[in-house]
Amino acid sequence: MSTISAPAASAAYRAAARTVLPAAPTAGGSAEQHDNFADAVARALQSTVRAGRDADRKSATAIAGDGDITELALAVTKAELALQTTVAVRDRLVAAYQDVMRMPI
Repeated sequence: MSTISAPAASAAYRAAARTVLPAAPTAGGSAEQHDNFADAVARALQSTVRAGRDADRKSATAIAGDGDITELALAVTKAELALQTTVAVRDRLVAAYQDVMRMPI
């Protein structure tokens, strides 16, 4: 399995943040406009699943001889990057949880 480079991970994070995280609050904004962390994670996972399904659809179309190879390569690359980013975030969350559990009371 290939590893993701730091610049690629950073770019993927920024792209995901634009689509997943809520916009910064404006002056006078209410607390109801903010999503909680669980909702942000759920949307990020849904985005990863959508990228994978899009790559699957384009692969099936290309196998049938109707698809564009450039679109296929782009969809597969997006799905791979989304999956790698999701795994990296999961690994960081697990490590953070383990660090908290090791803290003395």
